[in-house]
Amino acid sequence: MPAPAHHASVRPYRWGGRREAAFFDLDKTIIAKSSTLAFSKPFQAGGLISRRGVLRSAYAQFVYLVGGADHDQMEKMRQFMSQLCAGWNVATVQEIVAETLHNVVDPLVYDEAVSLIEEHHLAGRDVIIVSTSGSEVVGPIGEMLGADRVIATRMEIVDGRYTGEIDYYAYSETKATAIRELAETEGYVLANCYAYSDSVTDLPMLEAVGHPHAVNPDKDLRKAAVANEWPVLVFTKPVTLGRRMKLPPAKPTLAALAVGGLVVAGGAIAVNLRKRSL
Repeated sequence: MPAPAHHASVRPYRWGGRREAAFFDLDKTIIAKSSTLAFSKPFQAGGLISRRGVLRSAYAQFVYLVGGADHDQMEKMRQFMSQLCAGWNVATVQEIVAETLHNVVDPLVYDEAVSLIEEHHLAGRDVIIVSTSGSEVVGPIGEMLGADRVIATRMEIVDGRYTGEIDYYAYSETKATAIRELAETEGYVLANCYAYSDSVTDLPMLEAVGHPHAVNPDKDLRKAAVANEWPVLVFTKPVTLGRRMKLPPAKPTLAALAVGGLVVAGGAIAVNLRKRSL
């Protein structure tokens, strides 16, 4: 059984027209939570959702973290988020994400993941984030992390508002298909590429490359990693990116509400769980 490790072995880039890439899942692989649900309180502050919606988001976050992201849970989360955002103004969502990005996401980024991203870039590889979360959130996070591009879920937009329907769902086999298509257009040699994820739902993505890695894996992915002798990485250190790279100043408009709201929501969940256990 392979021993858990904090860092993967990143071999040098192979020149001569044979391009390589490293594909990273986002939630619980690069950051410690669901990137979409982490913005529930800023969305409330921006007038998009109610306090009840914030608490439902926080509960979904708790289930996601404790239970693992199996197919049924991901489907419930997809339905919840698509219904929740129906009617939202796209420009408002983009503004809220831009204003609160550093305050909400920055403290959740794993130091080990940042180091891996840097190592792959130094080795000459493109870094691509492949996430089930929405592109409005994944895109800015990818830019903040210095990713070369992102593949993410896209919501349907009509007249500047979300309809609640999904145009493209980046999930499971769809992620693997997107990686193969990108490899075809960009000239990546998938046998020489790397992939990182925490969830068994990303098994097709991991199997699509020559160097798959399980990061903080759920039970089923750990079994698959052990059976296939894939490296198992353990990421445990959230880091403030400002200490690792030069970032533009964060906008403070909704920062205090965002941070305070997440703490309150998390506390409410803890109280409910204690009551149920009594």
